[in-house]
Amino acid sequence: MKVGIIGTGNMGRILIEALMESSAISPSNLIITNRTIEKAYAIKDQYPEVNVYTQTSQLIKDSSLIFICVKPLDIFSVLSQYKQYFTRGKCAISITSPISVDQLESVLQCSCARVIPSITNRALSGVSLLSFGKNCDEGWQRLIYEKISSISTPVMIEENITRVSSDIVSCGPAFFSYLTQRFINGAVEETGIDQETATILASEMLVGLGELLKKEIYTLPTLQEKVCVKGGITGEGISALEENLGDVFQKLFRATHEKFDEDLEGTRKQFGR
Repeated sequence: MKVGIIGTGNMGRILIEALMESSAISPSNLIITNRTIEKAYAIKDQYPEVNVYTQTSQLIKDSSLIFICVKPLDIFSVLSQYKQYFTRGKCAISITSPISVDQLESVLQCSCARVIPSITNRALSGVSLLSFGKNCDEGWQRLIYEKISSISTPVMIEENITRVSSDIVSCGPAFFSYLTQRFINGAVEETGIDQETATILASEMLVGLGELLKKEIYTLPTLQEKVCVKGGITGEGISALEENLGDVFQKLFRATHEKFDEDLEGTRKQFGR
């Protein structure tokens, strides 16, 4: 089975690299294209057996499963321009949260799905968010679940929690990277530790924290209880966080949802729904 990927930007490339590294798809069965075709050829330099097509229409014709990895406001034009090539036996997958499977099905006659990946999938870890269209063939659903399981933990979601789920899974690594960098900068500014040492210590701490959670040795609340001894140093640090964080995360989710609503409005105008 040939798999096509339209768009080899940041997330498209991460998806390709994860699928290659996990052997979920063999390089010779992967066809890729990009508006700036040099980006696709850069991936071929890394995986010589991958097929690069300059014509999107030919990629769709020759592929059975097609991932659409373009920006949200570019998806409608791709679907409209090439919809005749998405024949009934094929399956189209969008990786962007503002485009629903209902919108995909309003344009295409083939099976439709949405897979929202995360940068953590590059390490064959983390979560991918899955949604299947009402008319998505069960065989495609099983195959997609199997392929995505090789690079992540697939989680089925309903449309009403798409944005918050994506905030946690897909945006979360960037949010917590930013917080960690601020954590490191604070240590450097307030103490004698240098940036390099603080970065090593913080990075390894996060890796260890992830392992504790992955192995289910502790939950988040019990981990905090184990480290936070009553009257101790950690408790003082937690108190400082409680006093100063306030409603920062509530504001974060409000901001992402406001931008999401803007994107939704743009896509609704295009799809007419």
